[in-house]
Amino acid sequence: MNIGIMQPYLFPWIGYFQLIYQSDLFVLYDDACFIKQGYINRNSILCAGQAQRFTIPVPGASSHKRISELCFSDQVTKIVKTVEQNYSKAPFFRDVMPLFADVLFHQERNITTCCQRAIEAIFNYLGLERYIICSSELDYDRSENAENKVIGMCKALKANTYVNSTGGRHLYQADSFAAEGITLRFLQANNTPYSQGEQDFVPNLSIIDVLMHCEPQQVIKALKNYSYVD
Repeated sequence: MNIGIMQPYLFPWIGYFQLIYQSDLFVLYDDACFIKQGYINRNSILCAGQAQRFTIPVPGASSHKRISELCFSDQVTKIVKTVEQNYSKAPFFRDVMPLFADVLFHQERNITTCCQRAIEAIFNYLGLERYIICSSELDYDRSENAENKVIGMCKALKANTYVNSTGGRHLYQADSFAAEGITLRFLQANNTPYSQGEQDFVPNLSIIDVLMHCEPQQVIKALKNYSYVD
């Protein structure tokens, strides 16, 4: 079984979804510590042809707290209106805006729950089924170092392949995984250029931008635009 493990991010870029797409089972690493100034609660959308950052506040955010212990603020009206204003003329606005708003306005504010809800809603919209669980539900040794925690999760799930993004190449060693009967692979995510209107293509935006401008089959094609590297 092939698994991917990542902290829960809210509406991240397409590379995150490529990792989920290629996984037989995807683990939201929600008992990791919250990363301030990271991408758990922020990303970028297109505004007047430029990338514009949006942030969902996390009251009491601290790098000493686990992600699963924190919640998103319910003060999201401004970001919802910003998305409406900037994407109202996008081809798939009417289909995607309700999905976005439903996640942000939902009464459940827990970070993990909101992010999982968003991920599952997006894959349902695309007509795809993916299996997602949370690391907080697994039995593994949380006192270990980063690499051994991941190996512990893989063993708990009886996975024979672990795929991480290329950003984690400095964290993990293939020999350590091989010693436990697990193959370590790295996914090189790629952007597939698509029409965003009249301006030049702006890459690395939130998946919201992709969904607003592309029909579902085009998004699925973009999800397949990745490769594996050593």
